[in-house]
Amino acid sequence: MFMTLFGAMFAQNADDICGIYHSKDPFSKEGSQCEIYKASDGTYEAKVVWVENPKKKDQLGLVFMTGLKYNEKEKEYQNGKLKYPGKSGTYKTFIRLVNDNKTMKMRGYLGVSLFGMTVDWTREAKVREQK
Repeated sequence: MFMTLFGAMFAQNADDICGIYHSKDPFSKEGSQCEIYKASDGTYEAKVVWVENPKKKDQLGLVFMTGLKYNEKEKEYQNGKLKYPGKSGTYKTFIRLVNDNKTMKMRGYLGVSLFGMTVDWTREAKVREQK
């Protein structure tokens, strides 16, 4: 019984990724928020819901990540496609939740994951007020 309770404490549900996250753009250093949600096909997607720079309001609602599938064995979301606003091309991506699901580590890459970048997103309770 103890092992069952212990295992349940660390179990991760695929829908644990759903929510609002904030991060700083690694190139512009500007903040933004995204919402990750379950798509109708059962994969996970992300869209922009808040931007720090008012000049980038045209990105609100932009679905920039699609196709993520949860791999229970690896405890990560895989096979995602990432379109970076303002950059050409489509990147591959995978995500891991860490810090009791409070932080999302998103790795975007071209070709092999060795040639990419990891960005941390912090979970937030709600969408910030857009100015």
